Amino acid sequence: MERWISSFLQAQAAELGAAHNTQLAYGRDLMDFSGFLAGRNLDFATATRDDIETYLVGCAAQGLSQATRARRLSAIRQLYRFAYDEGMRPENPAVQIRGPGRSKRLPKTLSEGDVAALLAQAELCGRDLTERLRNTCLMEVLYATGMRVSELVGLPVTAARGNPQMLLVRGKGGKERMVPLSGPARTALQNWLTARDASEETARKNGHAPSAFLFPARGVQGHISRQKFHGLIKDWALGAGLDPSLVTPHTLRHAFATHLLANGADLRVIQTLLGHADIATTEIYTHVLDERLKALVLHHHPLAAPHTNN
Repeated sequence: MERWISSFLQAQAAELGAAHNTQLAYGRDLMDFSGFLAGRNLDFATATRDDIETYLVGCAAQGLSQATRARRLSAIRQLYRFAYDEGMRPENPAVQIRGPGRSKRLPKTLSEGDVAALLAQAELCGRDLTERLRNTCLMEVLYATGMRVSELVGLPVTAARGNPQMLLVRGKGGKERMVPLSGPARTALQNWLTARDASEETARKNGHAPSAFLFPARGVQGHISRQKFHGLIKDWALGAGLDPSLVTPHTLRHAFATHLLANGADLRVIQTLLGHADIATTEIYTHVLDERLKALVLHHHPLAAPHTNN
């Protein structure tokens, strides 16, 4: 079964350009399924539709969320589609299984005031000026573009050369898109580039190879990690007096989209900027806006106030 998973993941990477994090998620889900099958003296080649459905029922009994169960079924479906196409199985036992679907939860977001407070903290936090300039650039660029955190930390330094008004971003599946930079983001980017290049020159003189990334780090990846940035955001939230549990790089992405929509941006434009393949994914932000408008009316409209008889 491990050979099936390995072959499947290699094909995903080669043919579809599946991102590293996507492959890791598929691998974890399929290893869990393979463990279930092994416990029943089965494998991928012999499992039936009933076996797959029994596994999914077990996932529900464990209390796994609807989204997690839908993702696991998706991984199983894609594995068997691959196996069928490659002649590893004469049929696809997962083709007719209906999943639990994915509930459309309203994304948590931040107010414009919250974001301003986070930006102020990013400018103040850091061991020295270089770190403060980096933190300011991270925060300004993230909020100005709505990038995924993996896209942000993995930006090549060449994308930022020449004081660009737009950045070329490589998103999920290797798809590229252009995102515009605000004035403050461009200023923060140029300030950081100056400090970064000076730091890199010092490192070069000490025998370190130059980094290809905009936000270099000495770890295996060569750039600041998602986990590191996640920790920075939490620190800024604490400094800004916000609940750290409600502040993540992803909530800033939601804030970017919600604030654009609230200020009149077209939904199709937001879809393009976020890199969503399907407009339905972007439409959830209209629900966030609807909830805010409803609260605004209930709070401020004179007829919404309870009436008392004189």
